[in-house]
Amino acid sequence: MYKRQDPDREGEAIAWHIETLLKKDKKVKAPISRVTFHEITKEAIEEALKSPREIDTDLRKAQEARRVLDRLVGYDLSGLIWKKVRYGLSAGRVQSPAMRIIMEREREIRAFVPEKYWRLFGVFETIRKDQITLECSEEPRDEKLVEKILAEGKKGKWIVDTVKESEQKRSPRAPFTTSTLQQTASSRLGFSPSRTMQVAQKLYEGGHITYMRTDSTNLGAAAQKQILTFVTKEYGKEYAEAHTYKTKSKNAQEAHEAIRPTHIENAHAGNDEQDKLYRLIWERAISSQMTDAKLLKTKVEAVIEGHTDLPKFTAVGSRLLFPGWLKVDTAARGEDVELPIVKDGEKLILLNLESEEKFTEPPGRYSEAGLVKELESRGIGRPSTYASIMRTIEERGYVRKEGRTLFPTDTGEVVSEFLETHFANYISDTFTAEMEDKLDEI
Repeated sequence: MYKRQDPDREGEAIAWHIETLLKKDKKVKAPISRVTFHEITKEAIEEALKSPREIDTDLRKAQEARRVLDRLVGYDLSGLIWKKVRYGLSAGRVQSPAMRIIMEREREIRAFVPEKYWRLFGVFETIRKDQITLECSEEPRDEKLVEKILAEGKKGKWIVDTVKESEQKRSPRAPFTTSTLQQTASSRLGFSPSRTMQVAQKLYEGGHITYMRTDSTNLGAAAQKQILTFVTKEYGKEYAEAHTYKTKSKNAQEAHEAIRPTHIENAHAGNDEQDKLYRLIWERAISSQMTDAKLLKTKVEAVIEGHTDLPKFTAVGSRLLFPGWLKVDTAARGEDVELPIVKDGEKLILLNLESEEKFTEPPGRYSEAGLVKELESRGIGRPSTYASIMRTIEERGYVRKEGRTLFPTDTGEVVSEFLETHFANYISDTFTAEMEDKLDEI
């Protein structure tokens, strides 16, 4: 008899519980083994059945340690919050640090004092009668300096100081992990982390993608070979190049492959909503095994003759020389900005010079995707659980969502300040991240 669960801590614990129940059933006579696979395909399941194994006791104990810790922190702190703030609220080992981070940003915003500055733009005509817009390389905060630049610029002569051209490469991105999929789906499709995981679950159940809860950026050798073969056939051998990626997350559990299509040749899958997410996954997986894109970057600097004391005016452009992986992941390409041809020492005719008064802005509040990225960079929690954390802080009424932005509520602020004042150690970055490391060592 075989049982199949996820090859990580939680999956090992589930498998152990099932084994325990089956051993109590006198009707079960066959030996019990564990098999693991990452995609719902005939080939993957057949391969998994060839390699059954015993339960990994260390993994199971690590999961039990996490569960006990979560209950000690979550239950005890939640009980205190019920007494001191309001019944029905909660704290948690990852949930509470997430709220602390939101409140830290909110305090920065409240304490922020805006400062005035100016941006200056000039529109010029080249000797070839082309127009080019240049921006002041500095954003002065001294109004007298702004007035001087405008006065000298309008009466002075402008010349091209330098033209710098350099060929640059853009390397492909790693295949998706759970958190990077959530972030990209948020920015490109407007999906919340929870919605992304629901749609990904349907794609997985339909056999279209590999397991969608993963911290790994690795592709299996067979999958990598399939992708390279596909790229060579569809785009040419000059586009195919094998890449191996390292996971950046501090707490990554790499039990699974990165998220990828199970059938590389299928560029579409599922209903309309599922297909949008599938296309992101397909494009990212395919492009990850393609060559670098090559771009020509151009920077033009102009000055007012005889005024080396004043800042330069610049423009930056780029032109795609070879698309490489951007042939597939076109959304990552951006727009080419080609500058007109100019040469060092060439004269420019000023058509218009103006300034724009601006004020510095406070740091932005977090979106769900931004908070996921921040948690991951600090090593708090596991990327595969972030969607549930986002859902919890919203359902508890700790934050309200306006568009994609998370605003702390009065309740969220009171709870976070209570925990920061009395239990700062337990909701700190170091406690959560170091505890993850200790659990991994079991």
